[in-house]
Amino acid sequence: MTTHPETMRNHWWWRPGWSVGRRFHTWHLTFEGQEDVHRLAAEYRSALASLGEVLTPIPDRWLHLTMQGIGFVGEVEETDVRAVADAARRRLADVPAFGLRIGPEVIDPEAVLLHVHPDGPVREVRTAIRAAIGDVFGPGQVPETAEGFTPHVSVAYSSG
Repeated sequence: MTTHPETMRNHWWWRPGWSVGRRFHTWHLTFEGQEDVHRLAAEYRSALASLGEVLTPIPDRWLHLTMQGIGFVGEVEETDVRAVADAARRRLADVPAFGLRIGPEVIDPEAVLLHVHPDGPVREVRTAIRAAIGDVFGPGQVPETAEGFTPHVSVAYSSG
């Protein structure tokens, strides 16, 4: 991730396995009712509006911090999804509540991102979620790698 890419690329490119209408089970932290986050995102949407269709702003209801994927709908049994949720509920009960600071912005080739600080508690939540997935699928069967995770909230996606 760079703070000054020379070119942007389309965030909406087709990733392997994806097609129109295909859905993926994913854990997100969301920001429902978090007015400070919504205000900050609105400031960025306003500042970026003059760029037109180059960036797709993310509305408040879709602001999120992607934590961990589970698998494509239809490829993961719903009973397994529920079992992962139950295992995560048990594991996350031990994680204390925490506050976050969001920002500063980073211009990624695919998005305008806001880094999240401190990232330790977010990583602890992700570790618990990954362990819950491992509880259900087996420790070596957790999708995605643990490495390379950079907690952030996107405020706009690049259209290319």
